[in-house]
Amino acid sequence: MIDADAIRYRWETVGCKLDERGRRMFAAAEVRTAGWGGLAVVSRITGLARSTINRGEDDLDAEPLPRGQVRRAGGGRRAVSESDPGLVDELKRLVEPVTLGDPERPLLWVSKSMDKLAAALTATGHPISADTVAKELVKLGFSRQRNRKADEGSRHPDRNAQFEHINAKVIAAQAAGQPVISVDTKKKELVGNFRNAGSDYRPKGNPCRVNVHDFEDKALGKVVPYGVYDVTANAGFVSVGITSDTAAFAVQAIRCWRERMGRERYPKASELTITADCGGSNGARVRLWKIELQRLADETGLTLHVHHYPPGTSKWNRIEHRLFCHITQNWRGRPLTDRVAVVQLIGATTTKSGLKVDCALDTRTYPKGIKVSDAEMAALDITGDTFHPEWNYTIKPRTS
Repeated sequence: MIDADAIRYRWETVGCKLDERGRRMFAAAEVRTAGWGGLAVVSRITGLARSTINRGEDDLDAEPLPRGQVRRAGGGRRAVSESDPGLVDELKRLVEPVTLGDPERPLLWVSKSMDKLAAALTATGHPISADTVAKELVKLGFSRQRNRKADEGSRHPDRNAQFEHINAKVIAAQAAGQPVISVDTKKKELVGNFRNAGSDYRPKGNPCRVNVHDFEDKALGKVVPYGVYDVTANAGFVSVGITSDTAAFAVQAIRCWRERMGRERYPKASELTITADCGGSNGARVRLWKIELQRLADETGLTLHVHHYPPGTSKWNRIEHRLFCHITQNWRGRPLTDRVAVVQLIGATTTKSGLKVDCALDTRTYPKGIKVSDAEMAALDITGDTFHPEWNYTIKPRTS
């Protein structure tokens, strides 16, 4: 009597894990052991065709194949690339990066899916299936690639020197017990029941339902988070504006940081070092930025040392990877339903390294397009550093 359960156990634990030749030889050995009627039972259990098991019996009686070889010499279908010598070159021509506008590339302006590549190759006299295209691309070293943000545009010759200059100034200020802040504007956010990137844990099958279209809610509008990151204390303050991202709004955020956090933390401060991007509301060429900083210096009596990162290097600003990235992580997958939600989500941001964030809503109106005259600029008490004064300058409080 054939013990089908024993055969099934041996197949599931050993036989099915062998290579093609090993599986058919395993099945053939089971048939011989089972005796009469064993072929039908083994075929049913293993799923192998009877003809395949018969070939396995031939393999049992044949000489062993060289190590690593599964089929006898000449066995198996030839690879498509071997039977069609021009296929590989044509496939390379279709998928290699090219200059836009090349009329010789039929798939230049569409996504190069396996089906489209197979259709294009077949149309040029190289019949092939989508699955085979995928295998050939792997052999050629191709894979699907995302865009990578790596090119910074024109590279200023003093780029690295400016980084070193900023680092030296920051270290000197910290050694003297003076505050150092990194400032920048986070991207504007739509307020309302809109989709927010990322995901969060919820009961299975119960996703948070949001609007299909991201049309701005006129009543709620957008918010503009402007961040102030205290480099020494690993603490941040974010002012959430509701109008425009202007220099006046940016400096008001610094003023609020000082009132809410900085004054208590640095009671003896006489100076404030500010690192900022080279563009935006706190750009090196923005006149209103310097006018507002002068007002801040006059009000507080602080000497302000400002250092801008070179153009195109904003991602190196510390606030980007010490504060903003954690805020984005904290509110991932959660719609910013109202302004209160924005403030609470930002204020709840923490990290294992001890980051603490304070947040406040700024409901003031900041008009755009304010012009600053040459006379106003001449009245500033501003001194440029000897090294790139357009990036590095000091603003002192005016006595009168």
